[in-house]
Amino acid sequence: MSQPKIDREQLVADLERARIDFHQLLDTTADGEWNAPTNGTRWTNEELLFHMVFGYMIAQKLLPLLRIFGRLPTGVGRSYVRFLNTATTPFDVINFYGSRVAARIYNRRRMGAKLDRAIASLQRSLRRDSEADFGRGMPYPDRWDPYFHNYMTLADIYRYPGQHYDHHRKQLTVTGVHEL
Repeated sequence: MSQPKIDREQLVADLERARIDFHQLLDTTADGEWNAPTNGTRWTNEELLFHMVFGYMIAQKLLPLLRIFGRLPTGVGRSYVRFLNTATTPFDVINFYGSRVAARIYNRRRMGAKLDRAIASLQRSLRRDSEADFGRGMPYPDRWDPYFHNYMTLADIYRYPGQHYDHHRKQLTVTGVHEL
C-alpha cells in the first residue's frame, strides 16, 4: 500500500504561521505581562513563550532520531521508547525547570531570533526530505507530551511543534493573544 502524498507547502505554511504569530505576541506583550502567571501552568508568560519555542527546537532534534531509528528494526525503537517512558518523571522536572532557566538566556529579546532559526532549519529540512523519508516512522515516548504518539512519522514530527505551540498559546495571559 502506498503512503498518502504529503503536502509539504502546508507543513511549511504552518511553520510560518506560528513564526509570524509568535513575533506578533512578542511585539504586543506589555512590560507588566512578561512575569505574570499563565493559565494552567506554573510558568510565567515569558517562560511559557520560551517553552513554545522549545517545541520547535525539540522537533529539530527529533528528525535525526527518526532518520536513524526509522531504518532499524521496530523492536529497537520500541525498547528505546520503553526506557524513555520510564524516565517520564525526571523528563517532566527537567522540562519544567529547563524552560524556566532557558527563558533567562533566550528571553523576550532573544527568543524571536531563536524561533526564526529553528523554523528556518525545519523548513529547509522539510524541503530536502524525499518521499521515501516521509514513509518512515518510529515509536515515540507517548507519556512525554500529549502530542507524541506511540508511533510517529516524519510528517507527524513536522506537525508536532505547531500542535504544541497552539496548545500552550491558549495558556498565555497577555493582551496580544487573539484567536488563531
